Amino acid sequence: MCEPPTVIGQFHTLFFGSIRMFFLGVLGFAVYGNEALHFSCDPDKREVNLFCYNQFRPITPQVFWALQLVIVLVPGAIFHLYAACKSIKQEDILQKSSYTGFYIFSVFLRIVLEVVAFWLQIQLFGFKVNAIYMCDVEALDKKFNITRCMVPEHFEKTIFLIAMYTFTVITVILCVAEIFEISCRRLGFLKTQ
Repeated sequence: MCEPPTVIGQFHTLFFGSIRMFFLGVLGFAVYGNEALHFSCDPDKREVNLFCYNQFRPITPQVFWALQLVIVLVPGAIFHLYAACKSIKQEDILQKSSYTGFYIFSVFLRIVLEVVAFWLQIQLFGFKVNAIYMCDVEALDKKFNITRCMVPEHFEKTIFLIAMYTFTVITVILCVAEIFEISCRRLGFLKTQ
């Protein structure tokens, strides 16, 4: 039991496993890898820069998306582990109702986790990265309360955010399509592989 029982599931594995991880690993590092080093505020003092950067990014996008990938992979991994322990063959998944139900549940759980991650991403990062971030430095007991900070490569970060939102939407669509494909196969509208 190495691959999903549906064509859409196999495409999802390819899309999710290859393209999305490559995009995050290679391009994500290029866009976000040195963000904290180049984040500068006025006055340009280390303590102000660090304080404001932590306010600007409570969690870095790279860490958030890596956690998202791992968490979304868990339901499928649990199903495949179960299938391997029970020696379930790929063709049996769509034949036996209990296996089909468990598999659909794992796909549905992936959808729920992706939607939650999508919502969290909106709450944490929004849809646009502005060039200027106004930081509240009152907690540092400075003479000033608000300072301006420059966000490096804000336009590239906005494009990357939109791309990651797009990946999440595509993943949800693929999961819904996979449930639809399984339902059609079980109802006899599609022939089994």
